[in-house]
Amino acid sequence: MSKSGVDQELIRQLAALLKETELSEIEIETDNLKLRVSRQVSQVTAHVAAAPAAAAPAAAPATPAEAAAHPGAVASPMVGTTYLAAEPGAAPYVTVGSTVKEGQTVLIIEAMKTMNHIPAPRAGKVTAILVEDGQPVEFGEPLLVIE
Repeated sequence: MSKSGVDQELIRQLAALLKETELSEIEIETDNLKLRVSRQVSQVTAHVAAAPAAAAPAAAPATPAEAAAHPGAVASPMVGTTYLAAEPGAAPYVTVGSTVKEGQTVLIIEAMKTMNHIPAPRAGKVTAILVEDGQPVEFGEPLLVIE
């Protein structure tokens, strides 16, 4: 421990865990210590806000709020990193204009080193993809629109 009584190695380990798991905050508490380590994710928020306008066609929702309110929006069921294809360099699962069947994989979200296949909740046509490959997403964030 340092002179201040704070275990700086513990703080470094928690910060590394935040980065590895893409969490925004970790808090631990013992009988004589309460420690919270957090990181700002405002850059992620700015990136997410810009993605729908660039990736969506003119008829699709223009803002994340409009996309979330769209009846065909598919929301992220978890926090993680999105992947539009099964592996780097592979064709994406879906593109704007693709017709999907209910249950068909539309993308992958990696969470805690587990690849989670995200199925289409309904059959229809993909009218907007609101995330980019490798983009971090939050729970409930709109991923794509199926009409």
